[in-house]
Amino acid sequence: MDVRVIDAWIQHPTPTFLAHPMFETLRRWMRIDVVPDAIPLELTLGAMDAAGVERALISAWWGPGGPLISNDDVARWVDASGGRLIGVASADLRRPMEAVREIRRCAARGFRAVRMLPWLWELPPDHPRYYPIYAACVDLGLPFCTQVGHTGPLMPSEPGRPIPYLDRVALDFPELVIVGGHVGHPWTDEMISLATKYPNVHIDTSAYKASRYPASLVAFMRTNGRKKVLFGSNHPMITPGACLEGLDALGLDEETRRLFLRDNAVRIFGL
Repeated sequence: MDVRVIDAWIQHPTPTFLAHPMFETLRRWMRIDVVPDAIPLELTLGAMDAAGVERALISAWWGPGGPLISNDDVARWVDASGGRLIGVASADLRRPMEAVREIRRCAARGFRAVRMLPWLWELPPDHPRYYPIYAACVDLGLPFCTQVGHTGPLMPSEPGRPIPYLDRVALDFPELVIVGGHVGHPWTDEMISLATKYPNVHIDTSAYKASRYPASLVAFMRTNGRKKVLFGSNHPMITPGACLEGLDALGLDEETRRLFLRDNAVRIFGL
């Protein structure tokens, strides 16, 4: 079956992003000994082409030290991509009202989601600093994307545990559309339970090859989770092509495969 794939989570790395000490593991996985002075956007678009990815949601990164990948960087890449890239905003968690204004600015430019990484701030997603951002997302109709599970970068994993942290967010903001990326390992079953319990909670498979999806996630995808799981790669940590290797072995029927690779993202992100 020929499906025009949508990738729910990629980054186009800047040299500043790649050179950060916490990404020593990322550089090792990518076999990068020397960070280049510039990284052309064509490398990311080429990785999409090689995997048959038609469009991708490309993320900004904002941490306590400021933007590692700025919203303006993302906007520039979106403009240069010929419609293939879709902006995902980030903001300064320390200044909630400035964050709300920044998210509104990005929404006006056509960004379709917001992503915050709790491990980057060492604050779980039920911390009060996030709540103005959640309210803005609901008001603007933007999904809130986050990371669940252990961290690859050299940072603590605890803020990525779905229960109790994301569970509380879903209770307090039932209208908020939530996408938890990176499958939640080693707490995947907790993430599945939240996606089962809450209509607006979803999972993306970024950072995992299809051959490494936990068995419980594959079973969820085949049954009552068919409309709850969407494909993501987390490029450049792992390319979309590598993530799709082994997909046929999952035994997904044609409709489930289309939902996973494309249709769920179209619905969730309003594409």
